[in-house]
Amino acid sequence: MIVFPAIDLKQGQVVRLAEGDMDRATVYGDNPAAQAVLFAEQGSQYLHVVDLDGSFAGRAENKGAVEAILEAFDGHVQLGGGIRTREAVDGWFDLGVSRIVMGTAALKDPEFVKDMAKAYPGGIVVAVDARDGMVATEGWAEVSDVSIVDMARRFEDAGVASLLFTDIGRDGMLKGCNIDATVDLARRTDLPVIASGGVKGLDDIRLLAVHANDGIEGVITGRALFEGRLDLAAAIAMANKQ
Repeated sequence: MIVFPAIDLKQGQVVRLAEGDMDRATVYGDNPAAQAVLFAEQGSQYLHVVDLDGSFAGRAENKGAVEAILEAFDGHVQLGGGIRTREAVDGWFDLGVSRIVMGTAALKDPEFVKDMAKAYPGGIVVAVDARDGMVATEGWAEVSDVSIVDMARRFEDAGVASLLFTDIGRDGMLKGCNIDATVDLARRTDLPVIASGGVKGLDDIRLLAVHANDGIEGVITGRALFEGRLDLAAAIAMANKQ
């Protein structure tokens, strides 16, 4: 199982939101590239980067910060946030992004996302962000009438790499990952699932890793790392061990 340390970007700074609320952002640094290097030094070969401003604007708003991360980090960078055009997808892959995460586009223009999955095999991740079991979009500002399972099944034969499932109510809250909902989604779809939202410590990593054979591909963690509640090297070792 892969552990993805998260770097969320708001106005060029490294932040974490509480329940996806842009007005409840905690700033953890003003040098995203240095943070990426720190994660690499702790053994990470993967990063999950989100352009939060881009999620609302529908276009890249922290491009300079992402480019600096790509230059500083030798591993795989998974990027999300406002990527909704072919030009944007092509541009990010050309710059060295390993995988692109699409959420709003996946709900509102699924054929486009499927086309991108065909153009970049294994390069597209579909974000299934849920509030009370229903898919949320536009930086989590809007809640749809589509269930997470229905959303996931739309892409089962599309060639996407995996699903990124986030329980918005737990994101950035250190309440613990929603293990049951994540594993249930993995069991009900043929696609690998990446867990996100609420990781508070090593026990979350262990519980998710136990279900790797159910289709749990990885887990994203941010605030727990920044606040010293989770040691990244220990988390990676736990994930590899299981």
